[in-house]
Amino acid sequence: MIEEVSFDFPDELLDNIQQNIEHIIRTFDVPEENKMEVIKQINFMYSRTKYLSLTDELTELPNRRCFDNDFDKEFSRAQRYSNPLTLVMFDIDHFKKINDTYGHQCGDFVLKQIANSALQTFRKTDTVYRTGGEEFTVILTETDIDQAIIPLERFRKTIETLDLTYNGQEIGVTVSIGACQFNSSIKTKEEFIEKTDSSLYEAKNTGRNKTILNTSL
Repeated sequence: MIEEVSFDFPDELLDNIQQNIEHIIRTFDVPEENKMEVIKQINFMYSRTKYLSLTDELTELPNRRCFDNDFDKEFSRAQRYSNPLTLVMFDIDHFKKINDTYGHQCGDFVLKQIANSALQTFRKTDTVYRTGGEEFTVILTETDIDQAIIPLERFRKTIETLDLTYNGQEIGVTVSIGACQFNSSIKTKEEFIEKTDSSLYEAKNTGRNKTILNTSL
């Protein structure tokens, strides 16, 4: 059995590789217009590949890798400057039942509708990521936990009342939400994520279709 191997190169290294290839092509002894066409195609393929590496193909939201990159920067900024920062996790309640009942294509349809609703609910300065099968994460910058409850509850109620119809079947969907605000007692990114995940877990295990805020300081 052949083990799949993945290579996670830093973006800076990939940028350098792309620039070096462009430099090499410019040294070729061919007409200048041919060089420019090749460089144009390489730049397009590189940009497209880089975009896809950071984007969830189904929902077109930023993916887990993009979240890891962004969260590292936002967490460091919050630590250094004590900026308000709230991390949010939400997932679709009983998503497996939707897939089992209506099929995986319906599940994909639901995921895209949830993603669109999230983009329409949260601010442009906030970023929504698809970080798992039916799990999403939101980074709310410059936002404390008291400010976060308003958009989170608005989003939850939007999903609860969403009019979804797939192949003539009406589908009821809800989400469970967990959120945590950064504070000085949180020393690592992993701890921040764990506290947020615990809030989501509590929401799912105390009835679902609710928002739980971790307000411990």
